[in-house]
Amino acid sequence: MITFKPAFLIFYGAVWLGCGSCGQSKFDRDDMLRGSITPARTWWDLKHYDLNVIAHPGSKTLEGRVIVTYEVIFPDQTIQIDLQPPLKIIKVIQDGQTLNYTKDGKNAYMILLTKPQQPIHRESIIVYYQGKPIEANDPPWQGGVQWTTDKEGNPFIATSCQGLGASAWWPCKDHMYDEPDSMTISVTVPEKLMDVSNGRLREVISNQDGTKTFTWSVRNPINNYGVNMNIGNYMHFSDTLHGEAGVLDMDYYVLPYNLDKARKQFKQAKLMMRAFEHWFGPFPFYADGYKLVEVPYLGMEHQSSVTYGNGYKNGYRGRDLSKTGWGLKWDFIIIHESAHEWFGNNITYNDIADKWIHESFANYSESLYTEYYYGKKAGSEYVIGTRRAIRNNRPIIGDYRVNNEGSGDMYTKGGNMLHTIRQIIDDDQRWREILQGLNKIFHHQTVESNQIEQYLSKESGKDLSKVFDQYLRDTRIPILEYTLSNDSLKYRWNQVVTGFDMPVRIRPGKTEQYKTLHPTTSWKSEPVKTESILVDPDFYVEARRLN
Repeated sequence: MITFKPAFLIFYGAVWLGCGSCGQSKFDRDDMLRGSITPARTWWDLKHYDLNVIAHPGSKTLEGRVIVTYEVIFPDQTIQIDLQPPLKIIKVIQDGQTLNYTKDGKNAYMILLTKPQQPIHRESIIVYYQGKPIEANDPPWQGGVQWTTDKEGNPFIATSCQGLGASAWWPCKDHMYDEPDSMTISVTVPEKLMDVSNGRLREVISNQDGTKTFTWSVRNPINNYGVNMNIGNYMHFSDTLHGEAGVLDMDYYVLPYNLDKARKQFKQAKLMMRAFEHWFGPFPFYADGYKLVEVPYLGMEHQSSVTYGNGYKNGYRGRDLSKTGWGLKWDFIIIHESAHEWFGNNITYNDIADKWIHESFANYSESLYTEYYYGKKAGSEYVIGTRRAIRNNRPIIGDYRVNNEGSGDMYTKGGNMLHTIRQIIDDDQRWREILQGLNKIFHHQTVESNQIEQYLSKESGKDLSKVFDQYLRDTRIPILEYTLSNDSLKYRWNQVVTGFDMPVRIRPGKTEQYKTLHPTTSWKSEPVKTESILVDPDFYVEARRLN
C-alpha cells in the first residue's frame, strides 16, 4: 500500500539513480539498496503477504515461503525482494514457472520476471527460503531471532527487527514506504508450543509430524518490522474494552508460572487504552484486536501483538527514568510500546531517518498517560525529568535514503520538543484535537517528517518550522540571554537557527504570574521591575544572565 504522492516517488527514484557518484563514503551500496526506493521497487504496489514459516528450535533454523501479492503501477520485469544472510532464497515461482534471480549486494535479490507485467493487474510471486536467521544478540536493539528457553526448559523464541529489518527472518519488500493492505502469518512449531503473531488467530492445525501450525490473519495495513513470531509454552487469558470504536478484544499470552503476576500487571493495559483513546482517538486496529505477549527480551511495538518482558514491574525494569517518582506509577513497556500503536503502527515513517515520528510521540505519551491519571503538573514533572538523558550529540533526523536513523535523543528530546510546542500553542483542548487529528488524517499511512511538521503548524495556527529545525535538525539548546538593569529587561535568543523566534514564558521575581516574551536573535527590551526572572521549565530551553 503506497500512501504518499507520486512526485515523492519520482524524487526518490531520481536520487537513487544519481547515487553512484554522490561521494557519500559514509554509506555503501547495501545501505542504498536497503534505504532507497530503488527502480526494482517503484513499479509495484504491495497488497498482501502470505507468510508460512517452520521454526526448528533444535537447529535454530527457519524454512518457509511467502506469497507476495502486488499490483503493477507501470511495466517492469525486475522485482527486488530482500533477505539477509545467512538465510537464502532457494526458489521463486510465478504462475507455476521458476524464475531466475541475481543478488545485488548482501541482501537484495533481483528477480527476473518472464510474464509481462501489465498496469493495474494484480500479480503474485512465491518466494521459498531457508537457513539460519540472524541471531539476536541484544534484542530489541540488536535484533533478529532470539532462541532461548524458559525456566521449565521449553523453547522460548521471539523476533525483533526494528532498524535491522524484517528481512532478517523472512523475505519481503524491506522498505517502510509500502505496506501490505493485509497479511496472513502461519508458523509451525513443536506440538507442545504455541506461536503468537499479529492479528487474530484463524486456525490451528495438528500435523502428522508432531507439530502444530498457527495461522493468524491481519486485516489492517502493517509495517514489516511490526510483523512478529513468538513461540513458547503460552497460557492465554482475555478481556474486553468498551472503547471509542466499539468493543475491543484484549488478549494476553504469558508463561504459566507468570500467570498470576500477569493478571495483576496487565490490568494496566485497559488503563492505557482509556488514556490513549482520550488523547489520540480510537485504537487504530479494532479489527485485529490488541495483544500483550510475554517474550524473553524487554519488549517492542509489534502491531496488535505488543511484546512484553519488563519483569512484571512498574517503571523501566523497576526504575523511574524521570527520577520524579511518577515513572514508578505505571509499567513502562505497557505504556510506551502500546503508544506506538498510534505513532509507529497507525502513522508510520516512510524513511527511518524520520523515526522521531514514532519515538518522540511515544516518549511524550508517557507524560500524557501520567497527566491523565495524576494531573497536568505530574505529567509536566515527568517529561521535564527525562531531560537528564538528552545528549545533544547529533541531530534527531538522520540521513535519508540509506537506512540511517538519527540520534537516540529522538526519545526524550523529541518528547520535550512536543511538550514545548504544547506550551507555544497554549490551548490544551486544541492540543488534544491536534493529536487526535494526526491519527485521523494520517490513519494507516506512511508519512515523512515534513507532513507532520506542516500539519502541526497549520492546525495550531503557529509557524513551527523554525522550532522543528532547531530541535530536529540542530543539536543546540536555545539559550535565552538577558540582562536586568534600571527596571529594564533586555533579552534575545542565542545558539539558534536563523530566524528562530519562538515565544517563551518567564516569571519575574517571586510573582506567580507568567508573562510571554517574543524573543528573536536581536536584542529586545521592556520594563520589568525585578531582580531576577525564572524561565518556565515547561519550555526546553536554557537561560543565561549576562550581568
